[in-house]
Amino acid sequence: MIKSAIKFRVQSQPEDHSITLPLVSKEEENICLPLVINVVSKYWGEEIQLEEAMAVARKYPGMKGSIMMEGIELAEKHGFTTYIYRGSIKDLKRRIDQGIPPIIILPGIHETVQHATIVSGYDTEERRILTYVPEPDTIGAIPEPKFEQDWEQDDMITLVIVPNDMKDIFKNEDLKFRDSNRICFEAEKLRQQGRINDAIEKLRRAAKLDDDNPQPWCLLGGIFNEINSEDAVSCYEKTITLNPRYYLAFRGLGNYYLKSKDYLKAEDYYTKAIDINPYRFGPIYKNRAFARLQVENNSGAKDDLLKYLEQTPNAADKKNIEDAVSQL
Repeated sequence: MIKSAIKFRVQSQPEDHSITLPLVSKEEENICLPLVINVVSKYWGEEIQLEEAMAVARKYPGMKGSIMMEGIELAEKHGFTTYIYRGSIKDLKRRIDQGIPPIIILPGIHETVQHATIVSGYDTEERRILTYVPEPDTIGAIPEPKFEQDWEQDDMITLVIVPNDMKDIFKNEDLKFRDSNRICFEAEKLRQQGRINDAIEKLRRAAKLDDDNPQPWCLLGGIFNEINSEDAVSCYEKTITLNPRYYLAFRGLGNYYLKSKDYLKAEDYYTKAIDINPYRFGPIYKNRAFARLQVENNSGAKDDLLKYLEQTPNAADKKNIEDAVSQL
């Protein structure tokens, strides 16, 4: 089935620079079969059964979000090859014109800090990148400069999933951080399984393989932060040196210093993260409000709590925050 799809897909219409992707319901998503992987596998003519993903998901009771590596491994069991690398706008456009829909990681909104989406095309006249939306007759259209500015906050991660028979297309391509990025995804899966030491070991291997890749450094920072190790600081700082717009590293340092009760530093790093993207993650405003209260910046704290309510409309603690605002 995949082979018959390949010929058709690669003959996509380069002049309109867009790919028609199958409409997949959000109900067909599972933590071990992210929607983007389900869509791309169906695009190539391969159906991954939801029951198969649900069987894998039993390893993650109570887990929220998506475990991308599990989805990748499911796809690979069904005859696909995956490449995970640092992309570029030029690379995305080339993939579209090859009939290959790339998956990318972009900043989230509200209470979601990041999310995966599929690039389905580009508009040369309006200079917009087109993205998949799981609704009939709907696409996202993001101005190229805005898209690039957002995408670089997660170091332009690109996932390309193609049938094994198409591997030759990539034979002579130099895909930056291809091996170390895959190791990072494997390490994140281990972390979600609670295998912290194994995850750290993998990330150290990724950092050794590509010392200039910010991904393993930021993920190491996150793990060290969770276990309250001061090693988090040097890992986050290395991340920022490699990518000065790496939002999660600034936010991670804010969280580290908040836990350490160094409230001025916490406020400073939260502010730097917010300067990069003020709409990416609503709860960061609540954290900065707490830091500001500790240094007696009540008016700043009040402003932050109002922003938190505005950007996190479904907050579980909405009533408590409203009460706190009324007292400031």
